[in-house]
Amino acid sequence: MGDALDELDREISECRRCPRLVAWREEVAVVKRAAFRDQDYWGRPVPGYGPHRAPIAILGLAPAAHGGNRTGRIFTGDRSGDVLFAAMHRAGLANQPTSTSRDDGLTLTATRIFAAVRCAPPDNKPTPEERDTCAPFLHRELREITPDLRVVIALGGFAWAAFWPALRAVYGVAPARKVPFGHGALWQAEGAPALLGCYHVSQQNTFTGRLTPGMLDEVFTRAKQLAGVT
Repeated sequence: MGDALDELDREISECRRCPRLVAWREEVAVVKRAAFRDQDYWGRPVPGYGPHRAPIAILGLAPAAHGGNRTGRIFTGDRSGDVLFAAMHRAGLANQPTSTSRDDGLTLTATRIFAAVRCAPPDNKPTPEERDTCAPFLHRELREITPDLRVVIALGGFAWAAFWPALRAVYGVAPARKVPFGHGALWQAEGAPALLGCYHVSQQNTFTGRLTPGMLDEVFTRAKQLAGVT
C-alpha cells in the first residue's frame, strides 16, 4: 500500500492536465507574494499528507495559492492551516499546532489530509471540469487507504459534494436522495466510511465566528469516536 501511495503522490505532483490551473499555479510561483519573495514556490499539484494507514481522512477543496502551492504540503503556510492544525493538535492528531513548511517536523496521527482538487485555483474556485479531471486522484487515494478508513471529514460544501462521486466509484454505494451539507452533518452506510461535515477553516469562516475553535473540537471528537481512535 505504501508504495502505491508514494507512486500516486509522485503522479499528482507531475500532473499538467488542466491548462488554466497549470498557468495559474506557475504564475503565482513566479510573481509571488511580497512577504515570500525570497522563497522558492512549489508551484505544482499538492499530494496528500499523513500516514498511509489512517482511519480518519480530511478532505479539503484545493491548495491555497500562497499556502500549499508555495510550501508543497496541503494546508501548510496559510491561515486556514493555522486553524486546522491547532485543532488537530488539541485533538491529539498532530504532534504540533503549526504547519509552516515541509521540513517543520509536523507528523499526523491516524489522519491523512488531501484535497478534491490538487492545484491552487484562481479565486479558490475550480471549475466543474477541473474537479472532474482531478477526481481520479481522489478515487485512487481513497482506494489505497480504504482498509483502515472509517470517517471522512469534508471541509466545506465543495468537498462534501466531491465525496459522492468518489463514494460511488470506490465503494459502489450511493445515498437514496441528496444529502445536504451542514456543519456537523453525518452520513453513514454499510460498507463505506462515514462522512462528517465541517465548515471550511477559511478566514471567511474563522474571522467572522461562523466556525469557532470549539466547533472544530466537537468535529474532531466526533470523528475520533466514529473511527475508534482514542
